Amino acid sequence: MTQNPSEEQLLALKGRQLPVHELLGLFGVRMRNGLTVPRIEQALKDVGLTTLPYFGTCNHGADVHVVAWQPQAAEDAAAPGEEQDGDDAEEPSPGGLPARPLRIGDIPSATAGLFSVEPDTPLTQVTYLMRTKKYSQIPVIEGGTTLRGVVTWSSVAKVYETTASAVLAEAMVEDPPVVEAHHDFFSLLPRVSEDGYLLVRASNGSFSGIVTTADITQRFDDTAWPFFVVGEIESRLRKCLGARIGEEAIRAVQTSRRTGLITDLMFNGYVKLLDGEQRNPDLRARSDVNWAALGWPGVDRVQFVRQLDRVRVIRNGIAHFDAEPMAARSTEELREFVGLLRQLT
Repeated sequence: MTQNPSEEQLLALKGRQLPVHELLGLFGVRMRNGLTVPRIEQALKDVGLTTLPYFGTCNHGADVHVVAWQPQAAEDAAAPGEEQDGDDAEEPSPGGLPARPLRIGDIPSATAGLFSVEPDTPLTQVTYLMRTKKYSQIPVIEGGTTLRGVVTWSSVAKVYETTASAVLAEAMVEDPPVVEAHHDFFSLLPRVSEDGYLLVRASNGSFSGIVTTADITQRFDDTAWPFFVVGEIESRLRKCLGARIGEEAIRAVQTSRRTGLITDLMFNGYVKLLDGEQRNPDLRARSDVNWAALGWPGVDRVQFVRQLDRVRVIRNGIAHFDAEPMAARSTEELREFVGLLRQLT
C-alpha cells in the first residue's frame, strides 16, 4: 500500500522546484488519476502547500513550484475548485493534451503476456485448450521466440473440411498479423477489424501479448464511457442549478466574463455555488441561499458537495487524457453521482 510522505518531508519541499513525476514519486505513484490527484492535493493542503502550476493538470513533464497555500493564490494557480481567467479555464491546455499518439501497447492485453504452444503439440490438444480457455486463437511459437503461425477456429474448420486427421502444421495461419508495441493504435484498427487479432511484439523482440476486437471494444468502453457520463452530469447540473439559482449568484462565482449564465460555468463554479465550507465568506454565505433555493431537503448537502468536487477532479483527469484506464473507484463515483442526479432532475 502506498503511503504519503511525512509532514516534515512535505514541508521541506516548500520553495522548491521539481518535476511533476518526482512529486508523484514521493507518494509512490506514477500516474495522475481520480485517486492519486485528490490524495496528493489533500496531503499538500494539510501542511499549507500547493503547486504552481497545478500538478494535477499541467504537462506531465513540467516542473512545478511548491508554494504556500492561500485562497487567492490557489485561485491564481487554478487549483482544483477554482477558475482561471479566460473562457476555457478547465479545458485541456496545450501542455495537458496527449503528448504522444495512443499506441497499441497502451491496450492492457498487449503487455499482459501470451499463451502459446510448441509446433509439435497435437492439434486436438490445441483445440481442447482453445475450448477450455475460451481462446479464439493460439500462437504457435518455437522455443519461446520463433513464431511459426497461429491456430484459429477458422483455420481449424478449413483444414477439417478436407481431412479428418489434420495435424497442427496444416491448421496454422502461417503469416499472422504481428505489430510492435510502439505502433500507432488508430492506424492498426483496420487490421484488427480484418484479422480479428494482432500479436504484439515488445521492444526486446519477445511477444508481449495479443490484442483482439474484444479488447478494442473494452478499451473503447473504458475510455469513451467517462466522457459521455461526465457530459450527462454537467447537463443535469446546469438544468437543476440554472432553474433555481439566479444570474447574480452565478456572476458572484465567475472570475471572468461575468455573464450570469449557468452555461458559462465550469465544474469549479458549480462547487462554489453550493460549498458551505469554502474560505471566501461572501461566497459561503451566498452558497447557503443557493442550496436552499434547490429545495432538496432529503439530500445531505455536505456529502453532495464533496462528491461533486470529487467528480470535478475526475472530470479534469478525463479532459487531460491519460492512456491508463480510469480507476474502478472513479468509475463507481461517476455512476453513483449520475444516478443521484437522475433522481433529482
